[in-house]
Amino acid sequence: MDVTARIESVYAQIVRRNPGEAEFHQAAGEVLHSLAPVLRAHPDHLDARIVERLCEPERQIVFRVPWVDDLGDIHVNRGFRVEFNSALGPYKGGLRFHPSVNLGIVKFLGFEQIFKNALTGLSIGGGKGGADFDPKGRSDGEVMRFCQSFMTELHRHIGEHTDVPAGDIGVGGREIGYLFGQYKRLTNRFEAGVLTGKGVGWGGSHARTEATGYGTVHFAQEMLRTRGRQFDGCDVVVSGSGNVAVYAVEKVHALGGRGVACSDSTGYVVDRDGIDLDLLKEVKEARRARIGDYARARPDAVFSDRGSVFEVDCDIALPCATQNELTEEHAVALVKNGVLAVAEGANMPCTPAAVEVLREAGVLFGPGKAANAGGVATSALEMRQNAARDRWTFEQTEARLAAVMTDVHALCRATAEEYGAPDDYVLGANVAGYLRVAEAMAEQGVI
Repeated sequence: MDVTARIESVYAQIVRRNPGEAEFHQAAGEVLHSLAPVLRAHPDHLDARIVERLCEPERQIVFRVPWVDDLGDIHVNRGFRVEFNSALGPYKGGLRFHPSVNLGIVKFLGFEQIFKNALTGLSIGGGKGGADFDPKGRSDGEVMRFCQSFMTELHRHIGEHTDVPAGDIGVGGREIGYLFGQYKRLTNRFEAGVLTGKGVGWGGSHARTEATGYGTVHFAQEMLRTRGRQFDGCDVVVSGSGNVAVYAVEKVHALGGRGVACSDSTGYVVDRDGIDLDLLKEVKEARRARIGDYARARPDAVFSDRGSVFEVDCDIALPCATQNELTEEHAVALVKNGVLAVAEGANMPCTPAAVEVLREAGVLFGPGKAANAGGVATSALEMRQNAARDRWTFEQTEARLAAVMTDVHALCRATAEEYGAPDDYVLGANVAGYLRVAEAMAEQGVI
């Protein structure tokens, strides 16, 4: 069987064995179809069934999460943890609390995490988890009781040398605090390295909150430099208004660019004078309000609940919200408006058709597994600080983050060139991440 036929056979098996999990199929297919050149160069990987083993999670955990709301009513949610691959280190990846979460979503995120973590060069494997719980509109007490119930089951599956969760959509510092408190109660151990994204005063790392957004901008800056450009003077559209989006805008401004639009699930705002970061943080982080409140407090800003933030004229677009938010139609609009670069701050926010439009138009495109690796890289640095009972300054941590993102960009670019596809960061990221994991798996035998 030739390599292409083998890849198609593996993909068909994934679809058959994981019915209804469209996001996982999409993520696996995108990686698999990049691997033909590397598998031709390494036929021993075919004999060892590395690809087949890589696409099957080592462990999938699904559990019930009952909790009581402020009125005394009982709710039952479903929790997940997919421990996908531990060839390079303990499973590492966030927890997502959102109504859309299901096993297929968690598997897609965990699969992407394998390659993302490998690209950082740090000793962390790939995993992901979460629950179909929506923290929006819930009181602190309700969120705490949910987190305590969730951790009551999850704690038996995690540990600083086994599996180290962090935050993701719907899981910020508040939720990590409640989760850690319950873990500590259940285990009678202050095992700081079991969760990352903790408060700085009790084992967390400076710059972790900012890391994914900052890292995405660092990666985009490196891409721009390959064409003699930089953020200075550029208008930037950022989708979302959570941690990733807010701190992407902050770093864009620090580099001389201007964030002109951001969004949430209700719509988007355009502020051509540049997003007021203090106001955005007050609306989204302090008040947990809708993005329309930003426009109401900023006279020259315009709010729209129609169309897409990606229809706004810009030089650079940073999709930082959720999967498959940037469609083929949006990509066509970006290209028409002269976009130079797109870097994914979220996980797989661009549909395959959108990616194809951008690549065919010669737009610099940074896939999420490379462009948003800064978050997990800083989580790994937090684990390192916890292991040494040490704490670095913000400046030390951000310098390490910038160095990691520069290295990730260089690795992706060099790998793409080596395999005959210059500037193809998708192929570069997939192949470079795959090779590191595959070599470790081969050396560890059939496990």
